[in-house]
This record gives sequence, C-alpha cells and structure tokens, in this order.
Amino acid sequence: MDEILQSEESQRFFSLIHMLQRSAMLHLGLVTDEEGMIHFNLGEAKAAIDLLDTLDKRTKGNLDEIEMNILRGLISELKMQFVKAPTRQKEIEEEKTRQEALRQTFTSPETAPSDTLIDDEEE
Repeated sequence: MDEILQSEESQRFFSLIHMLQRSAMLHLGLVTDEEGMIHFNLGEAKAAIDLLDTLDKRTKGNLDEIEMNILRGLISELKMQFVKAPTRQKEIEEEKTRQEALRQTFTSPETAPSDTLIDDEEE
C-alpha cells in the first residue's frame, strides 16, 4: 500500500485508518489478540466503524481518488463483517463447547460423555 500512498501525510492518515480497522476486526472476532484469543464486542466494533465513517465524511474532497476508494472499500467490508459477526460468534462458541467435551473425554474418560456402541444386555 505504501507504493500507492506516496506522501508522508497520506501514509500517516492510513496508519490511523489501519488502527481503527484493526480495532474493528479484533472486536468482530476476525483477528486474535496478543494472547491468541478471539473476542466479540460488537459495541466496540461499531464504534470503530462509525469513526471510519466519520473520517470518510470529514475528508470528502480532500483525498485522492485511490485513497477514497481504499477507505470506502475498507468501511464496506467491515460493515459486511459486522452483519456476519453474530453467526460467526455462535459458530465459534459451539466449536469451543465441542472441543471442551472432546478434551474432557481424553482427560477424564470415566466422567466424560460417551455413547454406547454395543449393548451386551440387549440379548
């Protein structure tokens, strides 16, 4: 992206945009935090997206066409991901539950959930 954004001012502007993008992505569960954890905080994600929207409106007429297209594309993608976030959160939570049950099976087999494959008492 540095080749596209030639001026130092443009690069600093997009560093700010990147910080807000990263914050939104973190709170939408799209990237992990420093400890590798996934978080969902739609309020924080919305705040970051709203700030990007505000920057888009307030810089109207002051950005090169390519800068404007990058910013608007980024905002559009984050808004799409915001709509998908609740479904993604539910899927991740279900997978964590499944993994925890599987872990329980291997660490404490005597108390773990199990299925009966052959019931000797049926005959």
